[in-house]
Amino acid sequence: MPERGSRPTVAYALGDLSGRVDDRLTTWAARDYACRMWARDHALWSAEPIPDLTNRLGWLRLPYDTDQVPAITAFAEEARAGTDRVVLLGMGGSSMAPEVFAKTFGSAPHHPSLTVLDSTHPEAVRAVSARIDPARTLFLVASKSGGTIETLSLFRYFWGVVSSLHDRPGDRFVALTDPGSGLEALARERRFRRIFATPPEVGGRYSVLTPFGLVPAALIGMDIESLQARARVMADECRPDRPVAANPGLRLGAVMGESALAGRDKLTYICSPAVAAFGAWVEQLVAESTGKNDTGIVPVAGEPLGDPESYGQDRLFVFMALEGDQPSGWEAVQAGLRRRGHPMVGVTLHHLDELGAEMFRSEMAVASAGSILGINPFDQPDVQVAKDLARRAMSPEGLGGSVAETSSDSPRLAGALGAWAALIEPGDYVGVHAYLPMDGPATPVLESLVPLLRDRYRVAVTLGYGPRFLHSTGQLHKGGANSGVFLQLVDSSDLDIEVPEADFSFGELLEGQAAGDYQALTGRDRRVLRVRLTGDPSSAVETVAGLLGG
Repeated sequence: MPERGSRPTVAYALGDLSGRVDDRLTTWAARDYACRMWARDHALWSAEPIPDLTNRLGWLRLPYDTDQVPAITAFAEEARAGTDRVVLLGMGGSSMAPEVFAKTFGSAPHHPSLTVLDSTHPEAVRAVSARIDPARTLFLVASKSGGTIETLSLFRYFWGVVSSLHDRPGDRFVALTDPGSGLEALARERRFRRIFATPPEVGGRYSVLTPFGLVPAALIGMDIESLQARARVMADECRPDRPVAANPGLRLGAVMGESALAGRDKLTYICSPAVAAFGAWVEQLVAESTGKNDTGIVPVAGEPLGDPESYGQDRLFVFMALEGDQPSGWEAVQAGLRRRGHPMVGVTLHHLDELGAEMFRSEMAVASAGSILGINPFDQPDVQVAKDLARRAMSPEGLGGSVAETSSDSPRLAGALGAWAALIEPGDYVGVHAYLPMDGPATPVLESLVPLLRDRYRVAVTLGYGPRFLHSTGQLHKGGANSGVFLQLVDSSDLDIEVPEADFSFGELLEGQAAGDYQALTGRDRRVLRVRLTGDPSSAVETVAGLLGG
């Protein structure tokens, strides 16, 4: 029966998967799994005490770490004066949770709005710059390592903008970073208004209850004490004194892991409108945590709900909704999915603050699913490859002409797309990689590609915007199973923007990242087609869509 209380209600309809999940939970109970996880026993994932395991489990204690809340709340209250907008400059784990909060909660009355900028596309940078008054904007520079090239490039640009207006530009900047990082040194040198230290023992994608998530949440007027309290309720239910079979995090983790081993490795999140932004956060958590060693779970978030017949037998569905927000068509589709044997999980939030609880449950679930798959869920070994290749692409030597592409106005485009589509096989997934602004004119056409490709080829389809997805699903694309078929779409901005204090522009950085990722994919024998969009990007994407749908 579904459980109620101050945490989300969950119901499982697993069909043939039930036996495997029950067996896994029985095994975990016999091996004292929950106690060992809370004790940070690396042997759950690796026989060797790998630093990325022993030093990355600090997220388990975050719901109980209330010491940071008063200082963050006081700063947010103080910063309201003279601030109309907050712009967060960050990538991946530094930006995903704040974006969920901004889209889900909005801003409380008399609080600034929050914009997350995690794109180096010149059009995206220009659009944010045009919307703000720099004199009344607070910039959050968020980077765990302190050396993320995208974040530092965005900082340099907006530092230049603010410096032209203020004698003390540092007053408009706040750093969120690990102690001892290069960003911390930069913030002290330039006299940032505030530096919030983030815990080194918590990885970026598990950092929602650190200053990475709590500072921007407090600035827009969220009750971060309530958010943390709801997460604490969930954490209490996941502690070792609870029976493993009743542990919400371990049960969901067993479902995820056993589902993947059974061939249902496309974890498909269908979210109601009120909590739709959750999908992008859980997408990074799942993909970057599990996509390595030629295995992994493919998160599918943002794919519109289709007819039951449009899905292959490789899916596990999670339907997540705020109570009273379930779309009317869900029940009929769910009934059709059950008839076809698809396992499903239903999550109902009774209050939006329960998002913190669901985030903690998801973190424990993904961590425990990693042990089923035999991987370390806290590292990202293949992310650095694309970064290194991007730097090479931007160097005078370049990549040696190893990036092949077809132009959208080429007569060969139809043949190239046809050959690419012929590579798609049952059980694969398609990744559309768009190096375009997320909210640009081409976005509706790009989004239309997702159901078009799913319904035609009956495979899961994901849409990612570069370079954002490089810090999210990029690890899975290169380190997971070779079941992805990728379409890279790259445009050329007519109006580039130079990055101050650097020897490159935003356009050159984006181009280098796209080229680096292309080579990283082909270097792993991934199936990928790169299309150069010429002229108007929207029209060019429509041409691609027309050929794929024809």
